[in-house]
Amino acid sequence: MTAVIHRIEVVPLTCSIGAEVRGVNLGDASRSPAMMEDLRARLLEHRVLFFRDQDISRAEHVAFARHFGELEDHPVAGSDPDHPGLVRIYKSPDTPNDRYENSWHTDATWREAPPFGCVLRCVECPPVGGDTMWANMVLAYARLPDDVKARIADLRARHSIEATFGAAMPIEKRLALKAQYPDAEHPVVRTHPETGEHVLFVNGFTTHFTNFHTAANVRYGQDFTHAGPQLLQYLQMQAFVPEYQVRWRWSPNSVAMWDNPSTQHYAVMDYPPSHRRMERAGIRGDRPI
Repeated sequence: MTAVIHRIEVVPLTCSIGAEVRGVNLGDASRSPAMMEDLRARLLEHRVLFFRDQDISRAEHVAFARHFGELEDHPVAGSDPDHPGLVRIYKSPDTPNDRYENSWHTDATWREAPPFGCVLRCVECPPVGGDTMWANMVLAYARLPDDVKARIADLRARHSIEATFGAAMPIEKRLALKAQYPDAEHPVVRTHPETGEHVLFVNGFTTHFTNFHTAANVRYGQDFTHAGPQLLQYLQMQAFVPEYQVRWRWSPNSVAMWDNPSTQHYAVMDYPPSHRRMERAGIRGDRPI
């Protein structure tokens, strides 16, 4: 079903997540409060919005994203020097081992307050390949068996930048990164800050449960050392379900904006030795509850 708002055409791409928005320039949208309000509502509805043919400047990219909140830099991926918060994700044949993206994840859950959302623009992409996929983690939670929902209702888990971005660093640099960003602890089932929906909130940054070792879960040590990791792996694999996903094929000047609390995404690393250059504005969020 297609909806039209102020001449903007919104076309859902799957039954569960994602819609392409047509007839809008994001530079112009950033100067229209009414249009920004419409786009925010559609973002909450579809979780990921896609736009093509967005020949906008970096300043317009940043201005659009800032309507949703303050921007933040990334401690590992560098930002554009003239536009703080506009992170450059540049991949080339010279960096074949730079593979941190191709894992299902919610951005920066290693932060105490992970991002509200992100606006990602394609600067240069391979002639084929380099797609990105997103998964609806509200739906992933809703379709869990009732006994699993009961088991995870009060669980909490650690999320680590040290064990992910820091893993390939020299030990001194890795430990310094952890000192700057200690592992964050979040609920396994979070509440979306705007919609109130329940979200399955474990991903590729999640290392372990922090309160699994209770009498209800653990009879013997084997229960702790095996049952907890197995349950975490089962939950992380919910993002793999195709019925929860949308896949986007990039072209230069195409843009994706996603609701970070309710989604995970996966950048498909199938394009070496081609170049892939993306620029992302990450929008500050709140502490999950």
